Amino acid sequence: QVQLVESGGGLVQVGGSLRLACAASVSRFSINAMGWYRQAPGKQRELVATITSAGSTNYADSVKGRFTISRDNAKNTVVLQMNSLKPEDTAVYYCNVLIGLTKNYWGQGTQVTVSS
Repeated sequence: QVQLVESGGGLVQVGGSLRLACAASVSRFSINAMGWYRQAPGKQRELVATITSAGSTNYADSVKGRFTISRDNAKNTVVLQMNSLKPEDTAVYYCNVLIGLTKNYWGQGTQVTVSS
């Protein structure tokens, strides 16, 4: 059983910063990629950023230059540093872990609200 424990999130003003963290209770040798997705009200869940076990990163165009994803393989954690936040970043953010090539696991989600 894979468990993902998320922390961070909350309410911040436009231009502010937040840090999201996710810890995975699984052997680090099993994890392929880790990442963050988000879902705003009335919209589909979308990719925010991912990072592979080798450290390769991928970002949504809307967050490039503002968000940074990092990973601690020894602790099985992934961190999303979010700077210069905008109202359109408001969403529930979900941690994702890919085991092998096809097994996806999701965190419970954490709310991020950016007020203008």
